[in-house]
Amino acid sequence: MKTPDAIQTSIVDKAPKSWRPYLQLSRFDRPIGFWLLGLPCLMGQLLGRIGIGFSWLDLQLIPLWAIGAIAMRGAGCTINDIADKDFDAQVERTKNRPLPSGQITTKQAYIWLVIQLFIGLVVLLLLPRPAQIMALLSVPMVIAYPFMKRITWWPQAWLGMTFNWGILVGFAAVAPLSPAVFLFWFGAIFWTLGYDTIYAMSDIQDDALIGVKSTARRLGDKAIYWCERFYWAACFFFAAAIFYQSKDWLALMFGAPFFSIFQQDLNKQILSLKNGDKDYTKLFRSNKMSGIWLIITILAAEIADIAIKFYMPNLQ
Repeated sequence: MKTPDAIQTSIVDKAPKSWRPYLQLSRFDRPIGFWLLGLPCLMGQLLGRIGIGFSWLDLQLIPLWAIGAIAMRGAGCTINDIADKDFDAQVERTKNRPLPSGQITTKQAYIWLVIQLFIGLVVLLLLPRPAQIMALLSVPMVIAYPFMKRITWWPQAWLGMTFNWGILVGFAAVAPLSPAVFLFWFGAIFWTLGYDTIYAMSDIQDDALIGVKSTARRLGDKAIYWCERFYWAACFFFAAAIFYQSKDWLALMFGAPFFSIFQQDLNKQILSLKNGDKDYTKLFRSNKMSGIWLIITILAAEIADIAIKFYMPNLQ
């Protein structure tokens, strides 16, 4: 049984019927989460390569980010649904999820969780040691996230810190940590604050009835105003991080057009909200493409930096 925010066709529909509840539990019918967890890892990796160039390690890391994002996002959603099964049963958007609808038992969910965590462990062991340590530091944050909506009005901020921890992991895999990566991480936190507040707008009434907290509820009628400012802050920190890491104006110029597209994507979301668009899920999903444009921005700056050093060393 599909939830209202699931995509029309997905791998879930083609899977054997007995597998479907587990794939739904891990949100294979909503793959946007895989993208928004995996892309930050690649962002961190590419940011770390600015100024030092690429190596064969980069090609080895990309599939690990993809597999790790799928496994750990699935594990996170499983933990979330186990913790929230009673809440989910009272919310229109989530009442048909596998646990509240009775498609699988809590025991079966725990077994599925262990399988996903094992896959995540295999990926972890294949990473360079600094990245392994950085990844392990995120475990308490992942475990605590499902309970944040009961503790604070700002669970989206906690999600931003947790979901974008991959930036630090990706950077640590290729370079020693620098202020640039923390600037970029701050930018990603604000980015997530924006897009997940938009997503939470679809649940405001249900969340109010069952007492679940969110930035959408806390900000109320000013939510759109604040989402716009979250996105402004995100752009500021992203640009500052790329500049700090590169320190090469010519390289930055090559990345600027793509960064402009990223900014336009965020602005379109805000404009749609101001024009009365209430398809919050569609706006939330559009951040996949925004993230890809941000990656292209970093990649363009890196390639330009390498070209400048090779062909025009006197400009350095």
